Amino acid sequence: MTISPDAVYAVSDDVVAREIEGEIIIVPLVAGIGDLEDELFTLNETGKAIWDKLDGRRRLTEVIQELSAEYQAAPGEIEADVLGLTAELVRRRMLVAVPAS
Repeated sequence: MTISPDAVYAVSDDVVAREIEGEIIIVPLVAGIGDLEDELFTLNETGKAIWDKLDGRRRLTEVIQELSAEYQAAPGEIEADVLGLTAELVRRRMLVAVPAS
């Protein structure tokens, strides 16, 4: 699956996410979301920073730029983290692409 940095992604209506003790816990609401072995999916601090910006309005390039301004990491590393996590969450159907308007 190819994730375009110019695309916009939002949290699927088929999951609920809550922050508990600094981690994001994602709970599927329908069957077939996530892994068969895992009913819950958690995001660490890095994943949470990315997740918080995937609001259905920002292009991934904007998310990458904002995170690059907030954190002291190489832009290439941040880009790889954003694209990698987005691809994983889209594959698990926890994120959906927002159609261009």
